[in-house]
Amino acid sequence: MRAFFTGLLIFAAAVGLALAARFNPGNVVVFFPPWRIDLSLNLFLLLAVVAFIFLYGIVRLARNTVQMPQRVAEYRRRQRAVRAVRGLRGALQAYFEGRYGHAEKQAQLAQDWPDTAGLAALIAARSAHRMTEYIRRDDWLQRAATDDNLKAARLMTEAECLVDARQVSRALVVVRQLHGAGARHIQSLRLALKAHRYAGDWLEVLRLVRMLGKRDAVHPVAARRIKTQAYEALLSGRADAHALGAFWQDVPSADRLVPDVALVGARAFNRAGLGYQARLIIEAALGAEWDPRLVVEYGLCIEPSSLPQIERAERWLIGHPDEAALFYTLGVLCAREKLWGKAQRHLNDALAMGDEALVRAARRELALVCESIGETEKAAALFRAAALA
Repeated sequence: MRAFFTGLLIFAAAVGLALAARFNPGNVVVFFPPWRIDLSLNLFLLLAVVAFIFLYGIVRLARNTVQMPQRVAEYRRRQRAVRAVRGLRGALQAYFEGRYGHAEKQAQLAQDWPDTAGLAALIAARSAHRMTEYIRRDDWLQRAATDDNLKAARLMTEAECLVDARQVSRALVVVRQLHGAGARHIQSLRLALKAHRYAGDWLEVLRLVRMLGKRDAVHPVAARRIKTQAYEALLSGRADAHALGAFWQDVPSADRLVPDVALVGARAFNRAGLGYQARLIIEAALGAEWDPRLVVEYGLCIEPSSLPQIERAERWLIGHPDEAALFYTLGVLCAREKLWGKAQRHLNDALAMGDEALVRAARRELALVCESIGETEKAAALFRAAALA
């Protein structure tokens, strides 16, 4: 329809010009001695238009001829850009498909164009890392380093690869560079946490897990496990009573009430022969959250007199009448105070309701009680049953 109206307009214009030319009596005389040329005005105008078109065509042809090398170079540049973008897209698709060798080859095609070379090098570096080709990975990272706009992306890629490969010393250097560049986002903190865990820098691990916890960037269960691991490592290296006490005072009160952390702390104090401090740790933690493991450890807190512990455990028994670990601990504490009857009764209750590990321990303790009161045959049977369990 558009072509029809265009043609109709052209024909109308031609008819209009033809009609207008009929009423144009003017003429043009050109003197070029010894010649004289007489032309009608209509023919002169037609010739002028034709001459203009011809000259314009000549000028355009000359201009295009002069610009031909530049246009060819521009065409080739566009083709290189198209091939590079196609290579980058192919590298990304192959990487996400898990075809890392193909991704690396496609990334090589994108190196011909500066705008895609850096990103393609990072994709190739990740692909080489997935194939454990660490030398090629480092070479690709060096290529990506030429693009200053990709500094943060390159450092993140390098840090992830190094942490994943457990190359801890290099990973820590890169993480420090990353944080020095201002990239303290969640993923960089997670990488730093992993690197410091692998390096055994537990104080830094605690600091990072608290930071991630405030941002809800780490699951509470995972955070508890990491904290427990860190506190266990830090406490195991402090056998001195003064060092243990000073370190525990610096532990945040919220962490001290976590059962796993409290258990690690109580065990450390018990190993150092500081049963009173271990008892206080367990009592505070059990006041916040009940945990049978803490109850069992409570029976290992050695003090000059176990009567205060027995009283506290009997009060706990009111709220937890079906807790096998509590009966076992009461039996241990009563045996320590030579309250043989109560010790036997509580240990028998623990045997009646405890799990396999607790039953084995209760049999050993009950055998020691029977041995202490002269029931040697019963003690021997219990020792034999504990050994066979």
